[in-house]
Parts: sequence; structure tokens; C-alpha cells
Amino acid sequence: MADSRNQRAGGTRVRRLAAALCGASILMGVAGCRDVPGPPPCLPPAYSVTPSEARPGDQVTVSAQDTTCDARYGADAKVQVTVRDAAGINVLEGLAPMTDDGGFTFVFTVPAGMAAGNAGVTAYPYALDWCDDTGVNNRAASGLESLVRVSCVERLVPMVILAG
Repeated sequence: MADSRNQRAGGTRVRRLAAALCGASILMGVAGCRDVPGPPPCLPPAYSVTPSEARPGDQVTVSAQDTTCDARYGADAKVQVTVRDAAGINVLEGLAPMTDDGGFTFVFTVPAGMAAGNAGVTAYPYALDWCDDTGVNNRAASGLESLVRVSCVERLVPMVILAG
């Protein structure tokens, strides 16, 4: 019995190590990550910001389509959207409903006092372990499994704030 548990634990460690190496290879631009055991990666969906240029008082839409994998965010899932100015200061934060597969639409008004220049928008599943770059769904694992974060590469979609 103990051997069986040790083999399972060893297999989990091997999968995590393979996933970590694969994630590091992708970040360094090295190709060849394949044959990582387990289900295919399921990362949060890519999102868009429309329009990419706006003035204070204009409405901007941040949205994503559902993933094509089984993300399992849950029936009450939310996305957290953050708008940052050129200095990296959060000027707006908000939550919006998100589908079980990560799709969402969030509309915001550019704050009146936001300075003209470059800005950026981030959108991530709220209150979930989203930052495992391997796409391993840590929330859907069966049994007690410890979470392993490979890295937390933050996606920032650029936008330009025009003078009001």
C-alpha cells in the first residue's frame, strides 16, 4: 500500500517537474514542450480591449470568448479587470461575471482624471489559482493536492488614453 502511494506521489512530482521545465522553456523561447503527462493545458482565454484608444469619459469593453478546453471556473466565477496608467498605478478595478469556460464582457468608463498616455488592462479569474503557466487545472484535481505555481506571467493588453 505504501509503495502504491509513493509511486503516485513520485508520478505527481515527475509531472510537476516536466510541467515546470516546459513552462520555463516556453518563457525562454525554446520549443519542444510535448508529451507532458495529464490533460492538455487549459489557460485563461485571451481577452481583447476595444477600442485601443480612448478619452476620459469614453466607454471601453474588455472581453474574452470561452476557452476550447474544460476550464471549470464554476457557476459563480468572476473575472477581475484592472486598468493601470503609464506609471503602473491601478486607476480602476472591477469584477464581472465569467462563464465556467472563462468567457466574459466587462465595460468601463475611462476615469475623468486619467492622464493621457500609455495604459494597460489586465483580466484574470478572480480568487482562483490562475497563474500556473502549464495550464494544469489545480482546482479540478481529485483528492488533496498541493498547488504548485510555475510562474505568474501577467498579461497586459496595451491601450492609449488620449487627451480629453
